[in-house]
Amino acid sequence: MVDNMDERIINITLRKTRAVPRTQRARRAISELRSNVARHMKVSEDDVWIDKGLNEAIWARGITNPPIHITVKAVKFEDDLVEVSLPDNSVASN
Repeated sequence: MVDNMDERIINITLRKTRAVPRTQRARRAISELRSNVARHMKVSEDDVWIDKGLNEAIWARGITNPPIHITVKAVKFEDDLVEVSLPDNSVASN
């Protein structure tokens, strides 16, 4: 494994997505997730890479009903890129 790697499990609240129009909620949830992880890992939003499985978990219930809370695993690599994915035994809640 790489020595200079930072890994965190983060609980992210996506409740603010309920304040936007129904047809923009899942898209807004992805942006909220990206900005939240960027703030916690101290990188820019452009350096946050969202895993395909996490994207599908947010979009699983359609564009109008994304999850309110989600637990993610964020791994920061040497070149300040952050990969965000679902933890191995986690599923999106509500």
